[in-house]
Amino acid sequence: MLISFKGRNSGKEYTIPVNYVRCDSVFLVTSYRHRTWWRNLRGGALVTLHVRGQKLKGMGETITSERDVAKHLRDYLQRIHKHAKYFNVSLDPDGNPNPADIDRAAHDRIGVRIQLEASS
Repeated sequence: MLISFKGRNSGKEYTIPVNYVRCDSVFLVTSYRHRTWWRNLRGGALVTLHVRGQKLKGMGETITSERDVAKHLRDYLQRIHKHAKYFNVSLDPDGNPNPADIDRAAHDRIGVRIQLEASS
C-alpha cells in the first residue's frame, strides 16, 4: 500500500510504501521511531491510501506511547501472523504474540491508525 500525506511544515505531498493490516474501515500501520514520515500525522492528518488499485481517503493518527504501541502491534500481528518474524516476535501455538517480545518491539516502533472516511 502507498500512503500519501502533506508535510506539516512544507506542505509538500509525500507518498511512501507501507505494510498494513486492514480491519474493516481501519488500517493499521507501523514504522520505526527513527523514521520521520509519520511525524507529519501527529495530531491527526488527512491521508490518501493507494491500495489494490483504489484511492481511499482517511484520517491518520500516530500512536507513540510504548504501552499503546504494544497494543497496536498485538492487534496487527494477531491479524497477520507471518509478519511476526519481521518484528522478532514469537507466536504461541494458537498464534498469539509473545507479550515480552511485543513489549521489546514497541520500544523501537510507532503505530499509525487510519480511519477511512465514510464515503471511501
